[in-house]
Amino acid sequence: MKQLKGSQRKYLRSQAHHLKPLVIIGRNGINKQVIGSVDLALKDHELIKVKFGEFKEAKKEMSAEIAQVTKGELVGIIGNIAIFYRQHPEPEKRKIKIP
Repeated sequence: MKQLKGSQRKYLRSQAHHLKPLVIIGRNGINKQVIGSVDLALKDHELIKVKFGEFKEAKKEMSAEIAQVTKGELVGIIGNIAIFYRQHPEPEKRKIKIP
């Protein structure tokens, strides 16, 4: 997947507005279980929210690391919640159509 444009990021943020966080970063930080949960959620939903219960001061760096490891795209950070997107590899299973 190629880099998202600003208008596409804005569209995805608007689509994520009503979503609840599927993964919460706790006191253990980023570990295999968290990465696995984010990866599975991206596979199932394409667009997810991750809440930072801890490590709020390092959320930008941790979000960038999660995006890199899961091969997802960091759409934005609003407060203590990061929004991630990864397009489903099979076109017929894609739930989100990006303009």
